[in-house]
Amino acid sequence: MTNVLRISAFSDGIRGGNPAGVWIGDALPDAAKMQAIATEVGFSETAFAAPEGEAWRVRYFSPTMEVPFCGHATIALGAALAHRFGERTFELHLNDATISVSGRRDGGTIAAALQSPSTRSAPLDASLRDELLSLFGYASSDLDPKLPPAKIHGGADHVLLALRSREALARMAYDFERGRALMAREGLITIALVSVETPRLFHVRNAFAAGGVVEDPATGAAAAAFAGHLRDIGWPHGGAIDIVQGEDMGARSLIRAEIGPAKGSSIRVSGTARFMES
Repeated sequence: MTNVLRISAFSDGIRGGNPAGVWIGDALPDAAKMQAIATEVGFSETAFAAPEGEAWRVRYFSPTMEVPFCGHATIALGAALAHRFGERTFELHLNDATISVSGRRDGGTIAAALQSPSTRSAPLDASLRDELLSLFGYASSDLDPKLPPAKIHGGADHVLLALRSREALARMAYDFERGRALMAREGLITIALVSVETPRLFHVRNAFAAGGVVEDPATGAAAAAFAGHLRDIGWPHGGAIDIVQGEDMGARSLIRAEIGPAKGSSIRVSGTARFMES
């Protein structure tokens, strides 16, 4: 698969980040072919892009399913497009939204930023909260009362569970098949577990059993959804937050999310990307 680029998005300089596949061609393959390529690549997502007028038609596939939006694969795509076509902003037509991504060279990496789909959030049903606590082996006392559980959306559906301590986050573990069944039933793309260091700095882990992956080291779509939720609840974010993810996997990743004042509006999610060996 020499036509699939391998790019690590939201890297910590020349290390870490979340690997994504990027396929760019004149026309998208059929869905079965894209699924087969994504399965063979084996990363949590592969982005497929082809020209559509002045924009790009984009679809995302995990090893087991198509997903409506993937942030880290969009950052990787932005890096690939900027590398091939020059530093500028690219309009992307997804299955259910139109977004954009930009890329520019930044030393040995490429800095990229996406504008997410619109966001929304709502409190989490108590029965689902309890089921998730059971899945991860947490007690209700492990939850951070400052940031109650929520269902969050930024192009895809996620659940947010905020924990009282970084130590609780570090011990995240769950039964993969049970988690996958729960996520499929609830239509969830990831489950975001969060600990708060400061009002603008968060440590995050994202379970992605729905896509056939235990955990993602960087999740831009969930970052956008989380940032939108913070806006919804009046959190003192100061206009931007920083997320550290992947530390417990040995793949430290850095995500920045900039938050405009309009409820439900797009979130700007940015980071660096590095090209990997094929």
